[in-house]
Amino acid sequence: MPRNLCLTRQCFGLVTRIECSIRPLAGDNGLWTLLFAAGMSGEQPTTIKSEGPFAGPAVAQGMLEAIVDNLTLYGYEVAGDTPIWCLHLQAYLRQLNGRHEQLA
Repeated sequence: MPRNLCLTRQCFGLVTRIECSIRPLAGDNGLWTLLFAAGMSGEQPTTIKSEGPFAGPAVAQGMLEAIVDNLTLYGYEVAGDTPIWCLHLQAYLRQLNGRHEQLA
């Protein structure tokens, strides 16, 4: 499974989109996080969240696979769409890294 992916679900003519990304946290300490942006397709994301930190990319990858498996039970499908909210996720990662550095 790739480190960046997009899930979509169509309901009542509206397309809900979730973009997922696995990224390393700052500090070269081996910690990784999952980032999620969700909203209506063609609009700005309405929610941005994260899960983690995880001890390495393999652990984060396993968690992402479990989340994707769960979302497919609710009608989401992995889409080959190009990520459109990567700048939103990058800004959120900067915030996480800032908080992480304050705690260190």
